[in-house]
Amino acid sequence: MNVFEQMESNVRSYCRSFPDVFGKAKGSLLHAESGKTYIDFFAGAGALNYGHNNDYIKGKLIEYLQSDGLSHGLDMHTSAKEGFLNTFSELILKPRNLAYKIQFCGPTGTNAVEAALKLARKVKGRSGIFSFMGAFHGMSLGSLSATSNLYHREAAAVDLGGVTFMPFPTGFMSTFDTIQYMEEVLTDDHSGIEKPAAIIFETVQAEGGLNEAPVEWMQRLRALCDRHDILLICDEIQVGCGRTGPFFSFERAGIVPDMVVLSKSISGYGLPMAIVLLKPELDVWKPAEHTGTFRGNQLAFVGASAALEYRELVNLEAEVGRKAEFVAQFLNREIAPISGEISVRGMGLLWGVDVSASKHANISKEITSRCYELGLVIERVGRHDNVVKLMPPLTVSMEELEAGCTILKQAVQECFEKHQTVEHALV
Repeated sequence: MNVFEQMESNVRSYCRSFPDVFGKAKGSLLHAESGKTYIDFFAGAGALNYGHNNDYIKGKLIEYLQSDGLSHGLDMHTSAKEGFLNTFSELILKPRNLAYKIQFCGPTGTNAVEAALKLARKVKGRSGIFSFMGAFHGMSLGSLSATSNLYHREAAAVDLGGVTFMPFPTGFMSTFDTIQYMEEVLTDDHSGIEKPAAIIFETVQAEGGLNEAPVEWMQRLRALCDRHDILLICDEIQVGCGRTGPFFSFERAGIVPDMVVLSKSISGYGLPMAIVLLKPELDVWKPAEHTGTFRGNQLAFVGASAALEYRELVNLEAEVGRKAEFVAQFLNREIAPISGEISVRGMGLLWGVDVSASKHANISKEITSRCYELGLVIERVGRHDNVVKLMPPLTVSMEELEAGCTILKQAVQECFEKHQTVEHALV
């Protein structure tokens, strides 16, 4: 028994799928102590959009450390925070005509969600929240109440109330008019559902299985919230920071949410950081009503500023577009034709290979396990984990992107052929 099995809690998760001991990483490559190298199509669950040990960001962090800059500052005024606020304003907010204020909360995505929900309820004086089937917003009790996965919800061991789940406009509900349904619910005095303080949504449900909200649907959702005096909260924790192409994934719909929650790749280097963007009129907090010892992660501020600069220097949005086109073509031409039980979908550098139509219940697990054997780290998401999710660093080289996709193709092909061989043998 190794030290991890001996000492670490049973709650550990990803190490069960990727059991090597990893010692070094660079760009899109993970190096295990065994000497084996893996292509990373996982990217720290979306926390490493700029890759492992990005040289530009690392240089800024080392420079800050060597200057004896503050390592911790709660919510005091610091040069690192000042630098981030100015950089974020100049490179992200002003070019998009966004006037958000920024709340620094605890350094995890779930805390940003907690803060946004708490503030929405405080502003509107209503306790209810609407969320969507397939949603993932975090694992602490408040955000877990807005997360639909029953496996995660059952672990709470308490009632998770205050949230009403609405159908998301994809999959088996794609022909159902969810906006009209919510309109009816909100205007029917016998619906039994009270008007919520806010509606929280993801433009792409990443953990939910790569479910993409249509542009028109998002625009109608914004209009619905305006009509009924409901705040719209956009969860950009996994799909923001350029993952779908533009910095914010909601940009493609031309809408402005009332609040936006960001974490994961906002620090640029995998350092803990989370923020809530809120319209100025919503900033009704009193001092210290929502605090956290590590809401002043100074190194994360430095990394975040450097990441935004790096994004401009290399024209990362255009790079993502070029790579997204390659992935789309590869998945549709090389992987989807392997079986009629496969469908693919995605945008930017966030794609899914959906094998839920297969009659073989564990085939997605077989595929990701085979990928790992072949040197590719890749995870599963969605209902019953039936979607293989491609999420490489945005900085992945075209050579490594193609190599990773080729490994995925081999794994998919081998797994489907294996089952076909067995079926023929049984006939």
